[in-house]
Amino acid sequence: MPVTLPPLPYAADALEPYHSKENVELHHGKHHNAYVVNLNKLIEEGKADGTKTLEQIIMAAGEGPVFNNAAQIWNHTFYWNSMKPKGGGEPTGALKAAIDRDFGSFAKFKDEFTAACVSQFGSGWGWLVVEGGKLKVTKTGNADLPMKKGQTALITCDVWEHAYYPSFKNLRPKYVEVFLANLVNWDFAAANLAAAK
Repeated sequence: MPVTLPPLPYAADALEPYHSKENVELHHGKHHNAYVVNLNKLIEEGKADGTKTLEQIIMAAGEGPVFNNAAQIWNHTFYWNSMKPKGGGEPTGALKAAIDRDFGSFAKFKDEFTAACVSQFGSGWGWLVVEGGKLKVTKTGNADLPMKKGQTALITCDVWEHAYYPSFKNLRPKYVEVFLANLVNWDFAAANLAAAK
């Protein structure tokens, strides 16, 4: 079975005015789709096992094209689900309690998450993860992702330049601020936290 591009979990214009339709269509339809096309080519060439799940392909791959393309398909799919229309604000329930417990407050989490996203040199990702039963903020470069490190991802913010150009141009800090204030999907994060237990 060929790998397919997962559809967006909302309409391409659903994140406006915070993230433009143009940016979402370019990012999903061109960048995300290119990884799908590339991985299918690698499967056709016998360099990846198309009978395995995406997660199995990622975990079996070393460094190189198979890992890069498979992980980027997974990362991007996770990123689209990490946002929702009318998102942002503060989480509630068990997720809020876990954030307060492990970071001291939501404000401290926000500072730490923002710092991770903004300080990631070059291309990469900022993550809220669970590791050993505790929440932590981490960042990864290029296609790297938490599952390779034994962590469970709750949310991610894509900080590759194509994620925020042209909406935010070169203003990565502003993009991360808007991601947390208006876009982040805390329901998705809470469901991932519940599933991690």
